[in-house]
Amino acid sequence: MPPLSSYRPTEPPDSPVNDSDSDVDLDLQELDPDTSSHIQASRLLGRSHNLEQRAPRIALRNIRMGGLRRQGNRGRSYGELGLNRDGNSDAVGLLEDDGQGQRYSDGSGNAGDEAPLLDEYAPRPQRRPSAGDRLQGLAHISSSLRLPSFMSSTSANRQDDDGIVDNKEDDPSTSRVIAVGSPQSTRYPPNLVSNAKYTPFTFLPITLYNEFSFFFNMYFLLVAMSQAIPALRIGYLTTYIAPLAFVLAITMGKEAYDDIERRRRDNEANSEEYVVLHFGEPGYRGTAIRSPRNLKSASLRKADRQPLARRDRLSDIQEEEEQAEGQGRGLPSSFVQETKKKSRDLKVGDVLKLSKGQRVPADVVILKCSTPETVQVPIETPESAESEPTLVDTLEDDAGQDSSIKRGKMPESDSSRASEGASSGETFIRTDQLDGETDWKLRLASVLTQALPVEEFVRIKVTGGKPDKKVNEFVGKVELMATKDDALNSHSDESSISGVGQSAALSIDNTAWANTVIASQATTMAVIIYTGPQTRSALSTSLSRSKTGLLEYEINSLTKILCALTLALSVVLVALEGFGNTEGNIWYVKIMRFLVLFSTIVPISLRVNLDLGKSVYSWFIQRDPGIPGAVVRTSTIPEDLGRIEYLLSDKTGTLTQNEMEMKKIHVGTVSYANEAMDEVVAYIRHGFVGTLGDKALVTPSSSYNTTAGVTATRTRREIGSRVRDVVLALALCHNVTPTVEEENGQTITSYQASSPDEIAIVRWTESVGLRLAYRDRKRIVLESTESGKVVVQVRILDIFPFTSDGKRMGIIVQFQEQPKSPSDSDNGEIWFYQKGADTVMGSIVAANDWLDEETANMAREGLRTLVVGRKKLTHEQYRDFSTSYQEASLAISGRDAGMQRVIAEFLEHDLELLGVTGVEDKLQRDVKPSLELLRNAGIKIWMLTGDKIETARCVAVSSKLVARGQYIYTVAKLKHKDNAQDHLDFLRSKTDSCLLIDGESLTLYLTHFGVDFISVAVRLPTVVACRCSPTQKADIAKLIKEFTKKRVCCIGDGGNDVSMIQAADVGVGIVGKEGRQASLAADFSIEQFCHLTKLLVWHGRNSYKRSAKLAQFVIHRGLIIAVCQTMYSIAIKFEPEGLYKDWLLVGYATVYTAAPVLSLVLDKDVDENLANLYPELYKELTSGRSLSYRTFFVWVFVSIYQGGMIQGLSQILTEVDGPRMVAVSYTVLVLNELLMVAIEITTWHPVMIMCIIGTFLFYIGSMPFLGGYFDLDFLLTWGFIWRVLAIGSISLIPPYAGKLIRRTMKPPSYRKVQGI
Repeated sequence: MPPLSSYRPTEPPDSPVNDSDSDVDLDLQELDPDTSSHIQASRLLGRSHNLEQRAPRIALRNIRMGGLRRQGNRGRSYGELGLNRDGNSDAVGLLEDDGQGQRYSDGSGNAGDEAPLLDEYAPRPQRRPSAGDRLQGLAHISSSLRLPSFMSSTSANRQDDDGIVDNKEDDPSTSRVIAVGSPQSTRYPPNLVSNAKYTPFTFLPITLYNEFSFFFNMYFLLVAMSQAIPALRIGYLTTYIAPLAFVLAITMGKEAYDDIERRRRDNEANSEEYVVLHFGEPGYRGTAIRSPRNLKSASLRKADRQPLARRDRLSDIQEEEEQAEGQGRGLPSSFVQETKKKSRDLKVGDVLKLSKGQRVPADVVILKCSTPETVQVPIETPESAESEPTLVDTLEDDAGQDSSIKRGKMPESDSSRASEGASSGETFIRTDQLDGETDWKLRLASVLTQALPVEEFVRIKVTGGKPDKKVNEFVGKVELMATKDDALNSHSDESSISGVGQSAALSIDNTAWANTVIASQATTMAVIIYTGPQTRSALSTSLSRSKTGLLEYEINSLTKILCALTLALSVVLVALEGFGNTEGNIWYVKIMRFLVLFSTIVPISLRVNLDLGKSVYSWFIQRDPGIPGAVVRTSTIPEDLGRIEYLLSDKTGTLTQNEMEMKKIHVGTVSYANEAMDEVVAYIRHGFVGTLGDKALVTPSSSYNTTAGVTATRTRREIGSRVRDVVLALALCHNVTPTVEEENGQTITSYQASSPDEIAIVRWTESVGLRLAYRDRKRIVLESTESGKVVVQVRILDIFPFTSDGKRMGIIVQFQEQPKSPSDSDNGEIWFYQKGADTVMGSIVAANDWLDEETANMAREGLRTLVVGRKKLTHEQYRDFSTSYQEASLAISGRDAGMQRVIAEFLEHDLELLGVTGVEDKLQRDVKPSLELLRNAGIKIWMLTGDKIETARCVAVSSKLVARGQYIYTVAKLKHKDNAQDHLDFLRSKTDSCLLIDGESLTLYLTHFGVDFISVAVRLPTVVACRCSPTQKADIAKLIKEFTKKRVCCIGDGGNDVSMIQAADVGVGIVGKEGRQASLAADFSIEQFCHLTKLLVWHGRNSYKRSAKLAQFVIHRGLIIAVCQTMYSIAIKFEPEGLYKDWLLVGYATVYTAAPVLSLVLDKDVDENLANLYPELYKELTSGRSLSYRTFFVWVFVSIYQGGMIQGLSQILTEVDGPRMVAVSYTVLVLNELLMVAIEITTWHPVMIMCIIGTFLFYIGSMPFLGGYFDLDFLLTWGFIWRVLAIGSISLIPPYAGKLIRRTMKPPSYRKVQGI
């Protein structure tokens, strides 16, 4: 029979091959590819020099305890192991039970220098070894057993390891040494999540700087300060200071409110509670700890502890394990209690206990993974009692007992195998919050810590590198010290001298970074190594910044023009009088007084009105029933929603739901989808209900049976057989494990795997009638969903995991013909199954004429295609392959390439093509119409994702991000800049294509050809970038902003999108199943991608159009009063005297005009349906025509005309200077402003009518109280009324007539679509 090979666990693409340190990862072929039942240990140990450089793969406790597990030795204790050994024995006795006693060796063939320690022995009381004996053996083995180098990770490298420890622990730029479960000697930053922009100390300086960096705020500050000089004072001091203070108070108040809200949301995340292990002194039973719960292992201590004299080294194994387990006579290193801590209180060195679904609060190194095992009573049969298992069987049985999860239902015939087990130290994590990748990642506890009792964690010392932002890299070391004190002393090398200490390397496979989520059932214990701002997540995130809208900058530039106009006007008025000194006034003092008088030209109320408008827009957005759950977190930039030209979107969770569904399967002659899947169900029901007898199992060679045996055509039988074969292949060729969960008293089976595609396929096979019932490292059991009976049972001989380079995964299985133990069969069929991308499988499968066509058809539908094939192997072929593969796996250099060569030579050619599957990544609701609408609105859409190229391409097609027939130009794995320009030249000549580029190529372009790349990319309608890091996403957003000077919007839902969101002009976060981190850091938070269209096309349009009209009205309001002041100054011989003083000046800008002008924020030029129906209307907004230099100067001319008419005619028809003239001009001024608002309104709102009429009545009512400025007697005469009406008509009719003529000659687009 061919030898049995180990299971090779699924590994992330960037992890080293065969780097598992799992306690149950038994690579038997490392021992010898030709293992037989009579293997000699000398052959095993003789190969140790070849394996010296490899990580330990074998479970040491199995070697040490293999003999004890045999039927004949169940009653023997460790003390009796030394009874029958001599100084000259080899390791055979330890590994092989020959019934003559046990022998011991250090692996060299004789006892050597250990001999003196092994002479004395004494019998010990008999004791049946417990599960704890087996689990905890690795923790102390180095103190009692010298191991060959291939079993010890430290023998060759101890000097180097010590060198690492000697680094300065308090230098943050180098590695850090952490004592597990103990207070650290170095102070590390607190574990706080913070999206706040300010602290109590920086709030005032930063906000004041931001406010006064705007020109008009600085201008008004200078004007207000000038009033402190008596020679420049005009009217009340408060007239100038109060408006500025009011503006600053409102703006800073809004900023403070926004930041307080951010802090409140951060506080929710920081207050999340976690279970932390508290390590007390041995024997300590503290009550001060909040909600303590003893760990299971701690509750086992019952017996009194009495020291015994040491008899021999093997006896020490028992003594140490008894100490650790609590059944012996020594104290453990600590007493463990569980306590709860808030996320913010977690510190470096704390040990967390994490369970499924929990967010990891800080960067951690995994120490131990364990799951509650299903307790089953072992059933001992006479056969098993009599049999003498070989080394291979013994070790593999032990490996099979160890399970990382509760692995579905155990077949009844195999219940004897479900005896005590230990966790394999495996757990899965979801990293989509960190890097955007949807695949679950396998993480492993170090073999050194996995078997260690929790009480001994305080003896562990972890060394890690300095904090950095590389989420896919980590180099560290874990050391097991002799005592807790040794672990606390980071510079101690005592352990190395005494030989007690052990160490093991740590890699990315042993870590879980902050904001990842535990995805598997395992309870994970992990030690915190980086907290707060030093976590990978925080370092990959840029700091929050204050964002300022484009409209603010445009108004700022217009304000500078107004200020220049003010200065010019002041100088001209002084020049017309002459620069000679008159009446004691110096000419430059007069200029300064004119500047103060004309300060209304630069209206301070502009900021107040705009800020109030922003608050109204935010209110509308948050209360829009069409966007439920929308939150405005930055209320200063709603107008920018109407100016977006580039949209950068994440994929996972933003465009897609990250839920896979099997949509289509093609078996060569026929394709099944949708309702046709019922036929597949029928074929499977017939194919797996055989006539071979109830106990017979189905194999690929089983004849296909049908209930309609006589009437079924030959073609139908052939198709049925093909369908059965492809479904069987899909049910076996994967890395999925069934897990059983208890929910509300019901048993629910779920699936666990590193790829959601595989879970989708296994769910599909279950839906058509073939369920994955059980899976471990050795075998897979399938059962019929209809009958519930086991129909397929296979042994797993080899697994070849999926890699991003290989793009395929394979499995070699041996079928059982009867439902019996796998070890009892050696004649079953051996099959090699493989599935992968069509690009690589096309050359592996046998020649055919339909594969390319079908995969192309599915790709056009946006489905993720997998090609499935199989090959039958004879036992000789498999034995040849296994031998060659094992030899290749032992190579020191070129190991991966050599192993791949063997697979290609023996397996990957002429596979029988079974079929093609099409899996759909479900899109978010209404993604397709939303993307189409945004594209029609003139927005160029980029998709930036951390996922694979194939996945990104499929989603781009299925979501209609790439139009049908649009050419997709792919740039991937570009490592040299030689031909980089060629790609850019092609894209310049084909600007209607879509660019698909990977992260590696993108890095090269951004580094060497940044400007060239962006200049080409921004002209393309669509760009898809995959394998992007969070930093790359942010860099792209910044580059587009800097190069185009256009508004960029970024939308995402994961922690890996935060940098991009904060770098954008407008950041939109989606609250989804991936968490709220992106939502918290964003300016706007929504619940669905489709809500973005309404946010931009409707609310963005309204916000921008309203603010533009509002800003121009406020400028008009200030200009018109300044023109009146100019006319008055000219009439009184160029004296800098105020026309409207004190209350008249303040009242004009506030109670007499503020409400009607502010009511313009309720105006809308089109209704929502038209805005969605004609998204091209949005394209006009991006040009900024609503507030441009052209519209600005139109309003300037209107203001000059109206101000000149009002003041000039008032002076002509009444008097040059006096209360009558002031009464007429001021009344006309107020009425003119109210009527101008009415003329400009497109869609009336009840509030507008109330504001205009209410303000007019309020002004009429306040006139009797203005006796200090007006001639009240004159107000009651007809002379006052006709003058007001005449001047008002002359002021208003020409501008209104001009507007009507312009609208008729060149109507705006919104009037065209309305048909007006």
